[in-house]
Amino acid sequence: MASTTTLAPTVGFDLDMTLIDSRPGIRACYQALSERTGTYIDADLAVTRLGPPLADELANWFPAERIDEVADLYRAMYPTFAIAATPALPGAREAMSAVREAGGRAIVVTAKYEPNAKLHLAHLGIEPDAVIGDLWAEQKALALREHGAGVYVGDHVGDVRGARTADALSVAVATGPCDPAELREAGADVVLADLTEFPRWLSGYVND
Repeated sequence: MASTTTLAPTVGFDLDMTLIDSRPGIRACYQALSERTGTYIDADLAVTRLGPPLADELANWFPAERIDEVADLYRAMYPTFAIAATPALPGAREAMSAVREAGGRAIVVTAKYEPNAKLHLAHLGIEPDAVIGDLWAEQKALALREHGAGVYVGDHVGDVRGARTADALSVAVATGPCDPAELREAGADVVLADLTEFPRWLSGYVND
């Protein structure tokens, strides 16, 4: 947990199920991947456990020796099937604006393949100060430390672990696969229902 409050915080945000509802797009991409490869994938099940790296999910459907090949195919197909189908979650733009209005910087740190993460944000008109992809759980601390983030906002217990590893304040939103009790048990410092509650929380945090 961060020990001090700053007047100009750098705040990190997770992407999937924190800033965007990526379930419709990812479902469509998995369905297309299943058709392309001839391998059954339960896309409805897969989108209930978003957060961990793509390879972790693909391991449920493909043998280990095919994971890298299929992951590359999925990432190549992703812009066609997933970008337009994915909306911003309520409060996402306002949360970014709140950080800027507080004089801070807003960055996105995600496990998603970085080029596809940037496509999502550009499509939705969300413009963070930096986007860092391909980092999961404790690995996210690398980017959070590099950018001096004192707060990290995410929806998964892996995001909580990333924040705590970086000695950043963990702010969790209950918009993903983890419920508030799971997030608190993992060590979240703050649990919000969704990002619509973030601007008020941030105002109290920076002015405390």
